Amino acid sequence: MKRMGMIFRAKANKALDRAEDPRETLDYSYQKQLELLQKVRRGVADVATSRKRLELQLNQLQGQSSKLEDQGRKALALGREDLAREALSRRAALQQQVTDLETQHSTLQGEEEKLTLAAQRLQAKVDAFRTKKETIKATYTAAQAQTRIGEAFSGISEEMGDVGLAIQRAEDKTQQLQARAGAIDELLASGALDDPTGTAKDDIAAELDRISGGTDVELELQRMKAELAGGSTQQQAIEGGPQDAAQQQSSQSPHRFDKS
Repeated sequence: MKRMGMIFRAKANKALDRAEDPRETLDYSYQKQLELLQKVRRGVADVATSRKRLELQLNQLQGQSSKLEDQGRKALALGREDLAREALSRRAALQQQVTDLETQHSTLQGEEEKLTLAAQRLQAKVDAFRTKKETIKATYTAAQAQTRIGEAFSGISEEMGDVGLAIQRAEDKTQQLQARAGAIDELLASGALDDPTGTAKDDIAAELDRISGGTDVELELQRMKAELAGGSTQQQAIEGGPQDAAQQQSSQSPHRFDKS
């Protein structure tokens, strides 16, 4: 089971390596840093809001304390020592609240300064990471393009390898078909194979056909010459007129009489 688990993890790791794109990983990391920076900024804004609320409460309490002090002075001036003492007691309670709020205000102010400084440092890191990220992405893209060009020129890329194999297979099949066709022609010419269509002939039959074909051509040529000669004789007779025709008949008449 341990071995199977190790093999599975190794296969999964290899598959992840093939599927992982460093540029996408860098972009994802940069996005996470931006989200973290946004959270820090929201924290600074929340602390600043709390500090501002404490300042408003402090201002209100200080205003009430000043008012009670004035009321105590006026009561004491009027001889109302009891009212003056009550005003001073209330002022002391408010003063305790003011002290507590001032302590909280100082704490929040310190936290705000820390968060502001952290946000500034994180912003600087994010900017530096962004610059480095773009540099790495550009370098990776250039290296990838250079590798693909080199593989294409050398013919070791997957696409070019497939094309080369296809060309090699086509050439092999073409040579095989040419060799087979030549072998069949030789066998048919030698008479080792019979042609059921009767179109293929051996060397002797081909020579006889050639000679007979030549004789037919000669006979046709002699016939055409005879026709042309007969046609020219008739044309001369027509052009000679009636006298030539009479002479021709007179030259032919004794033969007819002798025959009779």
